Amino acid sequence: MQEFQFDWVDAFTNRPFGGNGCAVVHGGAHLPEAVACAYVRETSLVECTFTGPSEVADVRVRYFLASREIPFAGHPTIATVAAMRDRGLIRGSQLTLETGAGIVPVTLDGDQIVMQQVRPTFGPKPARALVAAAISLPEEAILGQPQLVSTGLPFCITVLRDLEALKAARLVPEAMAPLGAALGADGSDVMEPFLVTLQGFTTKGDTAARLLMLPPSPAEDPFTGSATGAMAAYLWHHGLMEKDSFTAEQGHLMGRPGQAQVSRVGSATDIEGVKVAGTGFVLMRGSVSLPEALS
Repeated sequence: MQEFQFDWVDAFTNRPFGGNGCAVVHGGAHLPEAVACAYVRETSLVECTFTGPSEVADVRVRYFLASREIPFAGHPTIATVAAMRDRGLIRGSQLTLETGAGIVPVTLDGDQIVMQQVRPTFGPKPARALVAAAISLPEEAILGQPQLVSTGLPFCITVLRDLEALKAARLVPEAMAPLGAALGADGSDVMEPFLVTLQGFTTKGDTAARLLMLPPSPAEDPFTGSATGAMAAYLWHHGLMEKDSFTAEQGHLMGRPGQAQVSRVGSATDIEGVKVAGTGFVLMRGSVSLPEALS
């Protein structure tokens, strides 16, 4: 067994019990996937991160769900940087993270942590009927054409007509397999639809979103920073967002309100990257004893 320091951080919020929680295990990036995923299941969080030294960036960050490692995630990035700053591990206002999706630049701007997600890629456009079946809504509740978009992690971006449709959405597990097949999922990826409306939960928001999830993850993600970047790229790409910078909201229906400031790098027709900024609140600090392998 080895002892590690950890911080439990609520990301995309400046208060306890808001936004999305993430446990950051300092110095644990060498641990195997099975151990890291078991830790995520123990916390009942959606994701946790494990940090370590890097030869190509300031720090290496590995991201884990309860079921597998993923290349990148948004709210854990905010949480990781907030935890490192709280421990005095960051010098200056710039740092880089080595992730499975590439090098992620991060800027500290006051209490805001600004991460620049990679150039978006635009993938398959599944039939609206497949997406509607997966979220238990009629086809007419979906605006435009859903599409797989990634700024580090792929999501099926789905724009809904209004907040009422967003609130009514329910994930249908048995309908996820045909949708996944249409999106090119290989069995390790789930690619649940990221649902968004062009109005906020509050007057401060420009968009409101939800991410419903399949087991062993919790039923819903309070705030999804990686999907927020992909969603922003989709809206700009398809001419649905006129602002170069806007406020994204998520988690309000769960009693965990979160907010991010989203801005574009490049033009709407040539998006070079997406900046997603938020704050982090360090809720708990402590140590955890983890094995080098699971028997």
